[in-house]
Amino acid sequence: MTRRDPSRAFRPGRIAAIAGTAFAFAIAMPAANATICKYLDADGNVVYSNVPPAKGLRRLSCEIADDTPRRASGSGSGTARASTPSTFPRVDAETQKSRDEKRRKVLDDELANEQKLLAEARDAYDNGAPPPLPAEKNDAEKYRERIGRLRQTVQVHERNVEALRKEIATIR
Repeated sequence: MTRRDPSRAFRPGRIAAIAGTAFAFAIAMPAANATICKYLDADGNVVYSNVPPAKGLRRLSCEIADDTPRRASGSGSGTARASTPSTFPRVDAETQKSRDEKRRKVLDDELANEQKLLAEARDAYDNGAPPPLPAEKNDAEKYRERIGRLRQTVQVHERNVEALRKEIATIR
């Protein structure tokens, strides 16, 4: 067992330095109408917080920081669009259409395969009452485990089918 060196323990001055550093980072981070309050604890340490503290702290001051981004004047709509660098590779419309068609074909094939696997899993699950296998006739726990695995397999295939349908819906 190792012992801690008491000289390395946190001291009030060290805690204040850490709190000051944390406050400096909090100021540097953008916040939208955040209220930052300065408190003094029973030991005389300064504590900064944006939430009401535990009892026993005395509030020194509170400020409302309004660092919400401002819209540049002259921008028509409120949505800014990131510009693409000039070195970014461009793809002509026909090539992109061809790629989208290939992607749709692959996703359609995956969906058909996943639907087939789902149908097989549902058949094997048989609404939670598949016939017990010979080894399971005398061991109810094995039977319950197999039903659990079958149910899980059905759920996985159902989620996969749903995810593939959502993905296909996003293709242009």
